[in-house]
Amino acid sequence: MSDLNGVKARRFAGLLVACAIGFCGAAGAAVAAETGVTADTIVLGQSAALSGQTAALGKQMGAGARLYFESVNRQGGIYGRRIELQTLEDYNEPETAAANTRKLIGENRVFALFGYVGTDNAEASLPIATRAGVPFFAPYSGAQSLRDPRLRNIFHVRAGFNEETAAIVRQIRTTGLKRVAVVYNDDAYGKAGLEGLARALQSSADNSVQIVARESVVRNTAEIGDAMQGTMKAHPDAVVLVSAYRTAGAFVKEALRRGYNGQFYNVSYVGTQALARELGPRGSGVIISQVMPHPGNATLPVVREYLRLLQATGKPDDFDYVGIEGFVAAKAFTEGLRRAGKDLTRERLVAALEGMHNFDLGGFIVNFTPENHVGSKFVEMTIINSKGQVIR
Repeated sequence: MSDLNGVKARRFAGLLVACAIGFCGAAGAAVAAETGVTADTIVLGQSAALSGQTAALGKQMGAGARLYFESVNRQGGIYGRRIELQTLEDYNEPETAAANTRKLIGENRVFALFGYVGTDNAEASLPIATRAGVPFFAPYSGAQSLRDPRLRNIFHVRAGFNEETAAIVRQIRTTGLKRVAVVYNDDAYGKAGLEGLARALQSSADNSVQIVARESVVRNTAEIGDAMQGTMKAHPDAVVLVSAYRTAGAFVKEALRRGYNGQFYNVSYVGTQALARELGPRGSGVIISQVMPHPGNATLPVVREYLRLLQATGKPDDFDYVGIEGFVAAKAFTEGLRRAGKDLTRERLVAALEGMHNFDLGGFIVNFTPENHVGSKFVEMTIINSKGQVIR
């Protein structure tokens, strides 16, 4: 009898140890718990700039996502689990983003990575996530390097720079402009935009539009003197800026001061509302390509939902293109969690996302398949008016 009691005691102690390290299932069966998932929480990780030259991008991406996640949490979460987004500061530096990724996956033990901001930061972090088998959802970047169909763990809710630059080239041709200068960050983001423009020009039989200057600028700076000199010497009809809002704003203001009267174009990564604030009245006529619906366009259900939740926070005027992107990304990711089911694993999430064919988020469609993880090709052009407002 004492031997039997000893066996029972050892079995019970073993079960306690299994439960303590996350291997406890129904009726005492040992099943592995997924990293970052508990009975009441799903933990996500984000690396983004929260200070410095591109802080507005990181802050708005996180704010838009949390706006939606917190709404879901107030309604009981997903199968009773709250969604928690942990954000680490990376100062828009890829080395720091990579270190943050290792920390989020290792020490913080997140379930998935979400809403990273910046091409270089995403490129530095994605291999770490891929090796660890961690989903990497909705980076704020349009680079083709992140859109390789062989990368099964990464999903995008935005169109790529190739789609944006092709739309810019079409607009330039429509307006009859011929000579184009490209001012781009000397980093992966800037080079991706430059390559997209060159590809769009080369793919057309109409060779009337030419790139007459290619001028690089150091990332995270407003020092644009050398790029300005080279650009003005080329006498372009239009300048396409592939940079963030501080750099782009500094360039536009200085070009106008020098008397330049050509057209300015930007890709969506610039940070539209931040650029409009940076330029003030001098921003009138500056064009920006967009990959999200206008955040003030309440005709779309997803935008109405975004604005309603902003109103509830007491900040009805804080709508922003980067904010709506974070919101859309959070909504798409949450739908993936629902489809993955109560017994959530990373593999089930990836499979669920791949099954989201032409899913309507409320006037914005995402279409994922096993062969295609780029959920949207939507691009439209906007312009800053004389009041500093961004209009379609």
